[in-house]
Amino acid sequence: MVKLRVGVLEIINDSTAHGFLARLYESRFRKIYASITPQAVSVWCRQLGHEVRYATYYGQAVPESLLPDDLDVVFIATDTRSSALAYALAKLYRRRRVLTVIGGSHARAFPLDCIRFFDFTVRDCDKVLIDDILKGVYARGSIVTSGRALTEIPSVEERMPEIVSATFTKRGKPGWIGTVGILSSIGCPYKCDFCIDWASPYVMLPRELLEADLRFVSERWPGLLVGYHDPNFGVRFDEVLDVIESLPMGRRNRYAMESSLAILRGPRLSRLRETKCVFAAPGVESWSDYSNKAGVGKKSGWEKLERVVDHFHELHVHIPGLQANFMFGTDVDAGDEPVELTKEFIRRTPFVWPTINIPVPFGGTPLHEAQLAAGRILKSMPFSFYYLPFLVTTLKNYHPIEYYEKLIEIHVEAITTGMLLRRLATSPTAGARAHHTLRTLGMRNDLRELRAILARLRSDPELLAYHEGRGNGLPAFYRQIYARKLGRYSELLSEDERRPVLDSLPPASTAGIRERPASPSGVVAIKGRRQQSQQRAQAAAPSS
Repeated sequence: MVKLRVGVLEIINDSTAHGFLARLYESRFRKIYASITPQAVSVWCRQLGHEVRYATYYGQAVPESLLPDDLDVVFIATDTRSSALAYALAKLYRRRRVLTVIGGSHARAFPLDCIRFFDFTVRDCDKVLIDDILKGVYARGSIVTSGRALTEIPSVEERMPEIVSATFTKRGKPGWIGTVGILSSIGCPYKCDFCIDWASPYVMLPRELLEADLRFVSERWPGLLVGYHDPNFGVRFDEVLDVIESLPMGRRNRYAMESSLAILRGPRLSRLRETKCVFAAPGVESWSDYSNKAGVGKKSGWEKLERVVDHFHELHVHIPGLQANFMFGTDVDAGDEPVELTKEFIRRTPFVWPTINIPVPFGGTPLHEAQLAAGRILKSMPFSFYYLPFLVTTLKNYHPIEYYEKLIEIHVEAITTGMLLRRLATSPTAGARAHHTLRTLGMRNDLRELRAILARLRSDPELLAYHEGRGNGLPAFYRQIYARKLGRYSELLSEDERRPVLDSLPPASTAGIRERPASPSGVVAIKGRRQQSQQRAQAAAPSS
């Protein structure tokens, strides 16, 4: 076996943080969002006998300085927002003849865009697939997937070097907001059209793995916060809580999770309190849709609001930290009502942090396919803008200016000084109060960006025409933001490379190479450089 020098880099932020408050927010809050799968890849490479360096980039330094210069292979994990930085780094590493591999949520959503820059794009992986890549089983230029549900991941004990590197202080201590990520399940039983997990079957991971992880954390770091990275925690509620309750009351770690409101009700709430759940982030989504997740049946509008407000007040008795996830701008949203409902929810539940999302058509989702077919996706908008405060589609029921005016209304309601004081007064723990303070700083920055976009829409005919669906080229406004975010890396990506490939592949379900189907424009399938060379040789050979 050839021993390789392997780097694993997870990109959590798309640019370097500037200013004291931005650096504080990134280093104390965004940093803790390090994912489990990149850590697992690092462990698997180490177990396979390779020399490994793992790092996360959250805006703290020059990204390539986080890994050694003499790598043979680099794995980069990123979300769609940070994809441009990942692409620029891939070009740098390929100049150094480093084998480049991309994974993470962006690779799952837009593999055909990723393969333009990376030697391999991984949609779903496990240890066997990582070993195959390192052994050279697949031709470069391939989109690969394990085709298997991930049923085994390295334990917390095995991931300790990565966890310390990602979320602990430079002295190797957890710090006041340190966390350790754990998975009890993968996939989700719901079929929300905007979610990248819509086609991922729900699978609970082995009970003994979860139990071993919880016991290790409780013995090594009794006060450390556990963050469950499940797409939907507690679907098999009793089984998961039974494992947590297998630890004595005094040895249970505090934990945070994301779940659906429909799951969090009745006697389950007292079990959450007794097992030390300190933060929950249920999805409300829309006041007119996705009500099955909220557990309100077919109720919508003001009737749904009353049920949801009551539910969150009940949750607050048992769980000190709460977040509600909303989407504004779906095809069922229209007029003032969604705005007024969200503002009323904010006023009546000051102890809940409201996260306001713009519907984003991530590849492979029904939302993406429907909006692409309808011509509603802004096709020249780089993937770097696939997050709030940027609008990447034309909306069904709102003019762009009206939409941003209403988004600003909601944000203003959420971050006034008076609302912050009410949140602090209704937060029972120091951790919850710190969380609300940091999130308020972050949302105030979002508000500044929203206002800047609105002002530009009112004054820039090119930008307004673009968002009305009347322009194809990327407006100068977005070109400037793109260059500013990438900074020194901006020159690495040409204008053509910034334009996204929006074609998608079916859900990753077959092991091995996934080839790009021929498009109407005649684009040939991606088969890897080795296979392409073989085809050229066969074509040049004389016929018999």
